[in-house]
Amino acid sequence: MPSWSDHAILWQVYPLGFTGAPAAAPPPGEPVQHRLRRLVPWLDYAVELGCSCLLLGPVFASETHGYDTVDHFRVDPRLGDDADFDHLVAEARRRGLRIVLDGVFNHVGRSFTGGQAWFRKGADGYDTFEGHERLVALDHEQRAVRDHVASVLDHWLTRGAAGWRLDAAYAVAPAFWREVLPGVRERHPDAWFAGEVIHGDYAGYVKESGLDSVTQYELWKAIWSSLNDRNLFELAWALDRHNDLLAGFTPLTFAGNHDVTRLATRLDDRRHLGHALAILLTVGGVPSLYSGDEQAFEGLKEEREGGDDAIRPAFPDAPADLAPYGLPIYRLHQKLVGLRRRHPWLVRARTDVEHLTNRAAAFRSSAGGQALVTLLNLDDRSYRFPLDVSRLTPLEPDRGPQDPAVVGPHAWRILAERSA
Repeated sequence: MPSWSDHAILWQVYPLGFTGAPAAAPPPGEPVQHRLRRLVPWLDYAVELGCSCLLLGPVFASETHGYDTVDHFRVDPRLGDDADFDHLVAEARRRGLRIVLDGVFNHVGRSFTGGQAWFRKGADGYDTFEGHERLVALDHEQRAVRDHVASVLDHWLTRGAAGWRLDAAYAVAPAFWREVLPGVRERHPDAWFAGEVIHGDYAGYVKESGLDSVTQYELWKAIWSSLNDRNLFELAWALDRHNDLLAGFTPLTFAGNHDVTRLATRLDDRRHLGHALAILLTVGGVPSLYSGDEQAFEGLKEEREGGDDAIRPAFPDAPADLAPYGLPIYRLHQKLVGLRRRHPWLVRARTDVEHLTNRAAAFRSSAGGQALVTLLNLDDRSYRFPLDVSRLTPLEPDRGPQDPAVVGPHAWRILAERSA
């Protein structure tokens, strides 16, 4: 894994929605719309949030939502052109931000420029992705497809990208990436590759594919589900599984993304937003924050056409135009992201649960002789954790009872463990 990803905190943006692009590609000959440049005023916002990397959703020419790519070498005309991409990379680099791109290589749109010869044949024509008729699966057994994907990865890394999120990697045989990536890594040794894997053997996929990371959906689900059900045993189980993964690779962790209901909507009790964020930012992994979650945006994902629109809204032209009610959650994100950056060893930390009930949990994340202890209380009453606090110093929040082992109702606390 490249060394820069050890310190990466990603801010994920879905550009087509963020910039208010039309839902469908314009007819040929229509002028290019330079919407990618609308992201530039938000780069300082990402830096002030504490992030070091911009994870961009699809930016390549597509038919509708970006995941039905038609030309991997062309910027979507609803977003701009090569000059707009280069400008965004340069402005990001000037602020110390890297850019990771979203590559859709399992399937493409039906008007894909590579032609139908690369489509995977099925019993009734061409195979599609999960029943979506407009999303046609590529035939990954073809050498031409492997060469094409390698060329795309190389092209945009050469243009300034720092890595790739590989969409629907779970639908691609890991052997495909094992063949594609070595040549790309030879030319771009610092590039980072993370695959979207929703379920299954995460560690096995990483080992067989040669990817650096995969998405940690098990932890994502356990975060909101354990808080909603007041069942922190589920979280403890997921953290134990997470430790096993960290022994082999560093997962891409998140509490929200462009494919799921917004965290502020998903949680039954908004008082637990801080709990979710405290978990995300004190356990091992490469954490990603989905744009808008840091403002407590709401949005329900629905399984229908257009069902992603609510979770992929347009943003205002500049951060100053955001509604003020999201500021407290933004400040909370800043504090916890700042804490994460001051403890970069957390990227590979092992997390052990030291005290557990349905509504209270204490877990200790440690690596290299350093440790943080996170306390969660989901009850309506204050809870005193049966811990030796003689070597613990409260970090966040900075106000609370004198006894650091006491956590108020529906509250949380992070403490640093002093060396003996």
